Amino acid sequence: MARFVDPFEEMDRMLATAGTRWRGGVMPLDAYEKDGQYILRFDIPGVDRSKIDVMVEDRVLTVKAERSMEDTVGANWMLRERPTGVHSRQVRLGDSLDVNNVSADYNDGTLTIAIPVKEEAKPQKITIETHKHEALEAAST
Repeated sequence: MARFVDPFEEMDRMLATAGTRWRGGVMPLDAYEKDGQYILRFDIPGVDRSKIDVMVEDRVLTVKAERSMEDTVGANWMLRERPTGVHSRQVRLGDSLDVNNVSADYNDGTLTIAIPVKEEAKPQKITIETHKHEALEAAST
């Protein structure tokens, strides 16, 4: 028997394990549910798409990004606030999510990950029948 899954409870559980900092800087995250999917949007500006890895293992989504500043080797720094190196963030995914059909898109410094809700976890409308119960019919005759 399928159990009812509250999407808001699922989102709360997912965000509680998301963490808010990455080594060397912040990897901001927005998360919301829309059209039967959970959407996660990470701001990762200045990172080449080839330097981003997205993985799911044991229902944990991991985003790793490597930002390098190779063009500044030998520079005399006056101010350096942008973090470099490998950074990661993890989000625990709930049982109601289909981790086998995760998709990712990177555009203008934003990584968008879409995770569909499993069909069996979606709310199901129950049809109400209008038939009389046979025992009630027999008693009335």
